[in-house]
Amino acid sequence: MELVDSHCHLDAGEFDGDRDAVVRRARTAGVTRQIVPAVDAAGWPKLRDVCRADAGLFPAYGLHPICLASHRPQHLDELRQWIERERPLAIGECGLDFYLDDLDADTQQFYFKGQLQIARDFDLPLVVHARRAVEAVIIAVKSIGGLRGVVHSFAGSPEQARQLAKLDFMIGLGGPVTYPRANRLRKLAAAVPIEQLLLETDAPDQPDSTHRGQRNEPACIVNVLDAIARLRGEDPAAIAAATTRNAERLFGLPVG
Repeated sequence: MELVDSHCHLDAGEFDGDRDAVVRRARTAGVTRQIVPAVDAAGWPKLRDVCRADAGLFPAYGLHPICLASHRPQHLDELRQWIERERPLAIGECGLDFYLDDLDADTQQFYFKGQLQIARDFDLPLVVHARRAVEAVIIAVKSIGGLRGVVHSFAGSPEQARQLAKLDFMIGLGGPVTYPRANRLRKLAAAVPIEQLLLETDAPDQPDSTHRGQRNEPACIVNVLDAIARLRGEDPAAIAAATTRNAERLFGLPVG
């Protein structure tokens, strides 16, 4: 099986001591390619260098809402310049986070809509964060139009998933779906059209139920795959093949 980790922060400091070994373990597990999204402008150079070191790593550049305090309006102009020069496969991680009270909603919208416009201008897919903000993300995407992408670590409703599908957005599922008490998420994983589904780890965060409290890494995506296959009553190999094709189609990945 060939797998794509559609969301992994392999440039994070948690991997500085053993990044090469983490990539090797991922390859052994079948993870041939990874999308590695940025969080702030200061991190773009390191992200670029990490991804240049391995042909299976693909950067996405953007401004994460959780890092709102470090963003400046000129970073949107710098993002345009960075994309023109580096030619990434996606914009992100961007989006909205209404879970944390200290993140001003209007400022988040400013940076999110700025990145949506950049994605449209460059015809690039988006990697979107939407924590307790799926509806607001849908409204923002509709306001720009002509976009495509993935809402990662999706935790919305089946109806919101359907709305996103109509907008040409996939949903990414990772470690949370492996927890038995995540009933709503597991029902959605069982029912969502396979054409809309991507697998992810969000490593080093969001470990699966067998690695609770530990550092997550891309090799653990096989546990996400197995959980979704069980929930859907399908062969893991079929889920792997379908989600890999989805990632190749969305991001324009070279065929592994």
